[in-house]
Amino acid sequence: MGTPEERRAGVHIGSVEGPVAIGDGNEVTYYAAGGAGRDRAQEELLSAVRRLREDLRRAAVDARTTALDAELAAAETEIASTGGAGPGRLARLRTALADAGAGIGLLASGAAVAESVRALLGG
Repeated sequence: MGTPEERRAGVHIGSVEGPVAIGDGNEVTYYAAGGAGRDRAQEELLSAVRRLREDLRRAAVDARTTALDAELAAAETEIASTGGAGPGRLARLRTALADAGAGIGLLASGAAVAESVRALLGG
């Protein structure tokens, strides 16, 4: 710990709870955690939805893939804003995946979304 003179010099912090800023011009922004965030299955779906949307940007565009991308975008927004996609959104997403065709299922990202939707819908 040093000599008493050394301990008196400088800044000493014994215990801190909450946000802290030390020095000139610092700013602290604190957001208290609220509620129980998204569950793991919803997080996996969100990640898979984002990967599939990225893959679709490189794929051939037709009416079915455009409709699928719109449904994926809506699912992404719902999960991000509410913490999860509800049963209605999941059912629409499953239908959009089926309508987009077998080619989507061949994409690893497409298979991941389909699997996540199946798991969340219970089969």
